[in-house]
Amino acid sequence: MTKTAAPATTDLSDAHPALVRHAEPVFRDYGGRTAFCGPVATLKVPDDNSKVREAVEAPGEGRVLVVDGGGAMGYALFGGNLGKLAEKNGWAGVVVYGCVRDTAELAGCDIGIKALAAHPKRSDKRGLGEKDVTVRFAGLTIEPGEWLYADADGIVVSAEKLD
Repeated sequence: MTKTAAPATTDLSDAHPALVRHAEPVFRDYGGRTAFCGPVATLKVPDDNSKVREAVEAPGEGRVLVVDGGGAMGYALFGGNLGKLAEKNGWAGVVVYGCVRDTAELAGCDIGIKALAAHPKRSDKRGLGEKDVTVRFAGLTIEPGEWLYADADGIVVSAEKLD
């Protein structure tokens, strides 16, 4: 699966008010693409990005990796090396409810990357975390397999693919 052209979140919001859920406006753009979309793969991780690396080392198939880092602001869960891996392996984008680092490298990656902030400190690596679980943050509940649409205006999520 290749990266799907992302329809505008404003258009989706207007056309499908009963189908879309809106994220609170807390995310900043860090990737080379501002607009991206795809089916969701989820991770819930503590202060450990081992599962994030495992995810982006696997084929993305046009999916969006949604990482619930608990909104932690004391370390980064995603950086330049992982951004390059995600791009290489066909991920459409990554949304981190937490921090990223290596922002100049992330800006050069041809994927969408949204996060709360940047932080220079790396996370621990102990193999902790859960994948394919329901995540809750920024006013959203997101299930694996739902569709996430993101652009400069924000993030919307739907249980089904929208046009």
